[in-house]
Formats: sequence, C-alpha cells, structure tokens
Amino acid sequence: MSDPRGFLQISRRTAPYRPVAERLGDHRDLAGPVPAGLAVEQAGRCMGCGVPFCHSGCPLGNLVPDWNELVRLGRWREAADALHATNNFPELTGKLCPAPCEEACVLSLNDDPVTIKQIELAIAERAFAEGWAEPRPADHASGRRIAVIGSGPAGLAAAQQLARAGHAVTVFERDERAGGLLRFGIPDYKLEKWTVDRRVDQLEREGVRFELGVDAGTAPTLEQLRAEHDAVLLATGAQRPRDLELPGRELDGVAPAMDYLTTRNRELAGLPVRGALSAAGRHVVILGGGDTSADCLGNALREGALSVTEVAHGAMPPVSRSPQETWPQWPRLLRDHPVHHEGGERRWGLETVRFEGGDGRVVAIAGTPAAGGQPERLPAGLVLLAVGFAGVEPGPLSAAVRVGPRGTVSVDRRHTTSLPGVFAAGDCVLGADLIVSAIAQGRSAASAIDGWLQTAAPALSRSRTASTAARPDPAGGRFARAS
Repeated sequence: MSDPRGFLQISRRTAPYRPVAERLGDHRDLAGPVPAGLAVEQAGRCMGCGVPFCHSGCPLGNLVPDWNELVRLGRWREAADALHATNNFPELTGKLCPAPCEEACVLSLNDDPVTIKQIELAIAERAFAEGWAEPRPADHASGRRIAVIGSGPAGLAAAQQLARAGHAVTVFERDERAGGLLRFGIPDYKLEKWTVDRRVDQLEREGVRFELGVDAGTAPTLEQLRAEHDAVLLATGAQRPRDLELPGRELDGVAPAMDYLTTRNRELAGLPVRGALSAAGRHVVILGGGDTSADCLGNALREGALSVTEVAHGAMPPVSRSPQETWPQWPRLLRDHPVHHEGGERRWGLETVRFEGGDGRVVAIAGTPAAGGQPERLPAGLVLLAVGFAGVEPGPLSAAVRVGPRGTVSVDRRHTTSLPGVFAAGDCVLGADLIVSAIAQGRSAASAIDGWLQTAAPALSRSRTASTAARPDPAGGRFARAS
C-alpha cells in the first residue's frame, strides 16, 4: 500500500525549467528530463485513495495510484505496463496535458496535488530508454482493411489499437509528415518533433501504413475509401478558426493564430511555408487568453518581436483555487504557462472594436475597456486571432456526414456517423479539446470499429474475413493495453 504519511512529510516539487535567457535562444524543450529520484520522491506523496478521483479526472481513466506506488517501490517496468494500459502515448500527455487529474487529486483539497504529470513523463521516458516500449505487432491478420483520415493523437491512437488487433490500417495525412497538430500546431519548445517521429516509427513497425501528402476526401474520395476498406475513421480535428468580423479584418497582418503556429513549425522543420507570417521586429497583439495564445507568445518572443501583448475581452480569472467549491472539477483559474515568465504582457477586460491600418497593413488595434473608461489603442504590426475554433473545416468530408450545430461531426455512442461504416473520433467530434480526450476517443473508436467488424457488418466481403483471431491481450482484452 502507499506510504500513509508520505503526503505529510514530502512537499510538492517539480523539475525546473531551463533558464529563460537560454531557452529564448532556441526552440528546444523548455525543461530537461524528470530525474528518477524526484519522481520516486513525489510518487510517495500519493495517498492511494480508496476512491481515486484522479481516475475520473482523466478522460483516459489512467491508473494513477497504481503506477505511483510502483514508482515509489522502484518497480519501473511494472509502472510502465500500468501506465500504457490506458494511454498509447504517455510521453506526449506528460508534456502537453494540463493535468485535470491533478485538479481531481484528493490531496488538492487542502494541499498541493501529486505531480502526476511529471511522474507519468518519467515513466514513459524510462520505458523508451530501457526498451520496454517496443512495437507489438499482431500475431495474426484479420483480413480487414481500415482507413484512418488524420494523423493527430486520435487517429494515431486508433490506428495503433486497430493494428494490434490484427487489422490492416492505413493512415491518410494531407501534410508531408505525420502528427497533425502535434507536428504543425504545437510549438517545438513544448514538443520536440523527434518524440512524434518515435511513435510514428513504432506504429509503422506494427504494420500501420502512412499515406502522406494525400488529401483524403478529395483524392481519393470518401466513396473510394469506403469501397476499398471495411471501415473508415474520420479523425480530422476541428481546425476551422473562429473569426472576428470587425472593421479592418481584411488588413494584412491580421490572421488566425493557427496559421502563424503552422508557419513557425514548418519553417523550423525546413518545409515550404504557406504565407509569410512573422513576428520578427514587430509589435504583436494576440487576441485570446488560452493555450493557443500562449503558444503564439512563446513563438513571437523567440522570433524577436518588439513587444507581445495578449488581449482578452473577459475579466482576469481567479488567481487562487477554491477547492471546496470546485473539486474535483476543473476550476476556472488564471493559468500561467512557462512562456509567461519569458516576457510579454497580458491584458484583461479589453474589448477589441477595430483594426487600424496603413498602406493595407495593420498598424494598431483599438479597444474599449469592459469596465468603462477611455478607448485604448495598441500598436500592432501583427495581430493573431486566438479566440477559439468553430468546428470541422468545410470540405467534402464534412459535407458527406451529418454535422451538428456546434460544427462538429455527429456520432452515436459507438462513434458511428450518418454513413454506414464511417466512424469519427477526436476533436472533429468533441470540438477543440485536450490531447488526453483525443487519445481516449481514438481508443474508444478503435474498440467500436473492431466490435462492428466482428458482429455488425454482414455485408462485408467474405474474402476479407480471416479465419484466425487477433492475438489475445494478456492484460485482459484486445484493447486493454497500449504499451
């Protein structure tokens, strides 16, 4: 059992970030690896609760107390097995997830929560270092072919689960490299791309095929994919940006935040750039106060912007937690990202009313304080709109299936769309959400597709039906493990 006094004797400690001056000079990870000794120490704070609310706080249902205790005891291999039992890519969630599990930690009611996220990352990296994260190809082929459209976390998780069940999986990605937003949305300083390559390589060694630079839905069409595969999974994300219809919106230098983030990632990867968005030598204003806004801030600072200001129209969120009022739910709080300690300014309660220009390019934004007062004018050579997303992008795929009022693909509880044999998962169903939610959706959709192929698809060609079953999983079920 867990150390019953660990949480009383050990204070929360996290691995430090690299010095600001150092990390502003490159695009490498903001932090180094989590020391094993620190992970063991912090795992000792876990109380091993009889009702572990961290399970429900995580969309993946991660077995947090189990692998915390195994780490505390130095049983790293077993910890890696327990971690991978529910999560295909824990090194990615360990870097990118905002950790709702920590907000649901019982210890957070009157103390700092367990450092679940950093322990998770330490286990995942130890698994790779020790060779425990080797590919696990299926022993037998099912004879079924499945097309996955989109190679973000939902598509990758589904592809891996389906391949391990013995199905022949092809992932179609319109960009030159796999990863979706992991590759072309998340800044390199938050996620170095070799971590994505490492998992893509694992999937390929498990039999997943990647068709890159292929705009599935256009060529090949969805009907062609349906004819050539037993099932199709849409995992295309929800990247249609929410726009602002304000005077001056047409000016050069006013652009969706994701266009800027994609440009920066492509430049750093040495890939062709679409457009010429740059913060270098400019005053930058970012409209929005969430994760996307912070990602733009970090990139603009590294590009050499003259100034960077994040502007949110709402009031500043509370600085301190009120766990007795919100626990175990995710509380509304002022979230500080590491880049907020690197520079820039945050403004709250300022409603942007127009963009001002000169010679066709933006030069300033005009805003009105929500609490009243004199109008304000902020110089701006680049304005990035980080005000959220409005659902799936328009195109042949979204036109072929039913889309709900939120602009996302409508599915039933088994991920089935309005087209037979076509399923959907991830942000294209949920709207823009967390990486843990996307992985959970991918795993759930894979299970649904596998079940449908076995029991509810009598019209499929008998020639594709294998006489052998996929390798059973010793952890309990075809989709129980993901290591």
